[in-house]
Amino acid sequence: KEITDAQRNGGMSTITLEPTPVRLYPQAGGAPHTSLAAQMLGFVNAGGSGQYGLEQQYDTLLAGKPEVVSVDPNKPGPAGERIIDPGTPGTDIQTTIDASLQLQVEQEVFATWLADKAKTVSAIVMDPKTGAVLAEASYPSYDANFFGQVATQDPSRFKDPIISEAYEPGSVFKIFTASAALQTSTTALTTKINDTGVLQLPNGQEVADADRKAKGWMTFADIVAWSRNVGVSQVAFRLGKSTASASAALYKTWQSYGIGQPTGIDLAGESAGIARDPAVAPWAQIDLANASFGQGVSATPIQIMRAYCVIENGGLAVTPHIANLDPRGSAKPSASGGHQVISASMSNSLTGLTRHVVTTVPSYDQATYIPGYYVGGKTGTAQIWDPTLNKGKGGWMDNIYNYSFFGWVGTDTPDLAIGVVIYQGTPTKV
Repeated sequence: KEITDAQRNGGMSTITLEPTPVRLYPQAGGAPHTSLAAQMLGFVNAGGSGQYGLEQQYDTLLAGKPEVVSVDPNKPGPAGERIIDPGTPGTDIQTTIDASLQLQVEQEVFATWLADKAKTVSAIVMDPKTGAVLAEASYPSYDANFFGQVATQDPSRFKDPIISEAYEPGSVFKIFTASAALQTSTTALTTKINDTGVLQLPNGQEVADADRKAKGWMTFADIVAWSRNVGVSQVAFRLGKSTASASAALYKTWQSYGIGQPTGIDLAGESAGIARDPAVAPWAQIDLANASFGQGVSATPIQIMRAYCVIENGGLAVTPHIANLDPRGSAKPSASGGHQVISASMSNSLTGLTRHVVTTVPSYDQATYIPGYYVGGKTGTAQIWDPTLNKGKGGWMDNIYNYSFFGWVGTDTPDLAIGVVIYQGTPTKV
């Protein structure tokens, strides 16, 4: 301060001071030693460049163009400076995030991480009609004000699992199998299917329900509600006259919902996931069965969230976004303006199916009940393959799973789309 005052008063005219800008993240996050929305925002590094998340995606806009100054060595101090290019100031960006909701989501994510002894927990809340992200959080997270320490201790925390962590989602994919069945008119929601608990395939492989117990004849809607693998596999087999044609029909449905494709969200580091094309590498019957209930495919939470938004908003494609500007600085439209993926009537049927899921199974009904609101969605519990088990031969992790729920809440129609993923969680109920 004394040097600054002296220079201002002309006492140190030969000295030039250059400020060093530092980005601050003043809002505390919902977990200890975190800043709010750290993984979504990213940070500005010591060199002044944005890294990860929104900071990297919009770095050029946020940073602007620096001032260019020529310095005459024969004229020390400010007298020898001449501005060649005044530069341009950075652009302010307003996000779609609701800060209060963001904090609450982070608190819930942290509490779930503790309760389930999970590797990671992620959650996202979106407007299904526009794709605007209202909150998204994962734990473990970090404090962006101390990114240097995090880089030294655990740089993996910089990555946002919602856009970068592709995982086998399990039974949340049964909704897409239902969509394929309804679109091909091969199975209706009222069609009766015999759930035998275990289904033996011709080559000796088997498909089994989690409890391996038969529930007998059930409507397809109840098969989805009670998440019966055997029943959904039978529906997948009916999608075509052969395994190849049925596989093609299911894969085509995945493609229409954007599975295996980046969503285009305006955050740096998005992964596309892995959805194997049966036209390139043919699926065996067991592959088709596994695919029907979300095994043998990997997707990111944001990818699945976008697909569920299609189901919930009347069938329109949306592009998830965090900023109200596009990368060129233009205002982002309030509506998605996306193409029609499924018909409005199909969207209504599938939304009704998600409502049927949470009202048919008593435990779901109790857990999702919110007075004055309707809720719909689908759960998923997926086994996790660990290639290091059995002396490198690989095997399924014992009593550790990936848990998912994707759904919606609204007073009449879906107002908010919600997705939660618990990675490598330990069951808290038997």
